[in-house]
Amino acid sequence: MIRAVYPGSFDPLHNGHLDVIKRSARIFDQLTVAVLHNRQKPTTLFDIEERLAILREAIDGLPNVEAAMFEGLLVEFCRQSGARVIVRGLRAISDYEAELQVAHLNRQMNPAVETLFVMTATRWSFVSSTRIKEIAQLGANVDKLVPKASLDRLEARFGPPRV
Repeated sequence: MIRAVYPGSFDPLHNGHLDVIKRSARIFDQLTVAVLHNRQKPTTLFDIEERLAILREAIDGLPNVEAAMFEGLLVEFCRQSGARVIVRGLRAISDYEAELQVAHLNRQMNPAVETLFVMTATRWSFVSSTRIKEIAQLGANVDKLVPKASLDRLEARFGPPRV
C-alpha cells in the first residue's frame, strides 16, 4: 500500500488543487491532503478549521482521500503518517524552480520519502489561491475557479459577486 501526502495551505482550495487531488487519488492507495497550520503566518483568509471543512466537503466521495492538519516539518508528518510520497502540483516552470529546492531539502531530511510533481491540467494553470482571494474581495465571480465549498465561504466573507 502506497500512502501519499499532498500538502498545502489551501487558502482557499481551488479547482487546480482538486485536479491534482483527483488525479493523485487514482495513482496512490491512500492520499492525505495535509493542510499546513503555520502559527507564524497568521495572515490566512480562512482559519485552519474552515480550510479543513472546505477540503472535507470538496473531497467527499473520494474513498481513498482524507484531510488532515499538520504543523512543522512535512517530512516528519510523512514519517508519522506512513506516507512514502509527497505530491506537489506544478502550474508553470516558476513553480518547479521553487519546488525543486524544497524536494531536495525534504529528501535530505528523509531519504525514504519521494516527491512526485503533478502538472496541473492546462485549464487550471493560471489559478492561484492568492488571485482568487483578490478577485473575490473585489466583487467578481469566481464560481468557475473554485469548488462550491470554497465559493460558499468566499461569498460569506466578501458578499455575493457584484461584477
